[in-house]
Amino acid sequence: MQIDDAFVDSQAPNAAAIKNARGVVVKRKLVGLFQSADGTLLFGDCKGSGAENYRPSADFSDPAKPVYRCTCPSHQFPCKHSLALLYAHAQGTKFTEKEVPADISEKRTKIQQRVEKKKVEADTPRKVNTSALKKKIETQLEGINLLESLVNDLVRAGLGTLNAKSARQMEEQARQLGNAYLPGAQNALHALTGLFYRSQISSEDELKASERERIYSTALDQLNRLHSLCKQGRKYLQNRLEDSELKPETETDIAAWLGHAWQLRELKDAGLVQNNVELLQLAFNSHDDWTRQEFVETGVWLNLQTGAVQLTRNYRPYRAAKHIREDDSCFHIVSCPELCVYPGNLNPRVRWEAAEPRPAAKTDYARAREHAKTDLRAVLKDVKTQLKSPLGDRHPVALLKYRALGLAGSGYVIEDPNGERLALADDGYAGDPPTLPLLPLLPKPMRHDQVILVRFFHDLDTQKLRAKPLSIVTESDVIRLTY
Repeated sequence: MQIDDAFVDSQAPNAAAIKNARGVVVKRKLVGLFQSADGTLLFGDCKGSGAENYRPSADFSDPAKPVYRCTCPSHQFPCKHSLALLYAHAQGTKFTEKEVPADISEKRTKIQQRVEKKKVEADTPRKVNTSALKKKIETQLEGINLLESLVNDLVRAGLGTLNAKSARQMEEQARQLGNAYLPGAQNALHALTGLFYRSQISSEDELKASERERIYSTALDQLNRLHSLCKQGRKYLQNRLEDSELKPETETDIAAWLGHAWQLRELKDAGLVQNNVELLQLAFNSHDDWTRQEFVETGVWLNLQTGAVQLTRNYRPYRAAKHIREDDSCFHIVSCPELCVYPGNLNPRVRWEAAEPRPAAKTDYARAREHAKTDLRAVLKDVKTQLKSPLGDRHPVALLKYRALGLAGSGYVIEDPNGERLALADDGYAGDPPTLPLLPLLPKPMRHDQVILVRFFHDLDTQKLRAKPLSIVTESDVIRLTY
């Protein structure tokens, strides 16, 4: 297991933990550093605020699932003391070989027993309470009827009647969607109503006339999505009721749209799993979605086996944010024994239980570049097909090979090996900073025969397809176009 600063950063629950852990090392509070004979366990003593030293440890007996322990009272895992151990190791500090402490040896045995038990449970057919599930689906159908009623009332009244006050009133009515097991539908409605007031905490909610004009195109698109959600959601739920096993659909992401939280066991049972996969992160975004009252962290990954561009998403509700580990940028190759793939479109969401990082090599970047699409026309066809679907992701991502990148008229474009061109533009999606101002700063070699990651968007006002540059994959690195 290779431990460097980037790996330790990736293990930290948040930025504050990184800062505090580095402080522990700088202040020399680690007064004893040890490792097991086989190097799978790092442990030691650390001065703290208590009378006795804390005893942090980092256990790599299963490199894909490192376990961090400490006797301090912190509720963060790993805590700053365990992270400090890792930073000290990454910086080349000497660790003395020592026998594994008895308490850790005992905990290792218990973990192994749990792993064996979990394997047995995984092979045991899962029992489903079909009676309770049927009642839940029937309740969801009633919720779909409520959502359809709200949408129809809004269509009859017209979007021009929707303002901050009426939007919040509609949200109050939509609280019943949560009670009807339709949190996804409720979030979709909030995405519409949230356009008509400034923020969750603003004291001046009402939008100006000029602001309202700018959001009508987006509002119409979101209204169309809600209408389609009612239609497709009802059909999906009715079909599920007719199925004797009441199985959720895995061909589309309609279940997630309604709010179904896929469990890893469900995805594995449905065959939505890939084995021995290596992933390279190409971009990362973190934003505050106040309409959902969640922090959302999105990673864009390239599957080095299949060439698929896939997404990870970490949702941290406001109320529980400090108790949920915060995702961050990753600069290692992530090796997953099992990768679960959610039902989706061009860029499905993925998730894994265990993974082992390793430093990225030139061969990995070469593999990534080989997966880039060279036929821009074919990519645009797939993107447009997805955008035509009311429930399709409005911001698909693709990895493209370009022959040239430069100015054409007043804007930047990329040109593929066949001479097909794509206009580049900033979209303002999810709080991302603009990236076009960085393009003139790229070295000249980056303007020809390179590979670029772009995020597509449909400009609803001009009715044209645009793409925002996110990163460039060279032969030795991923250049992320962020401030």
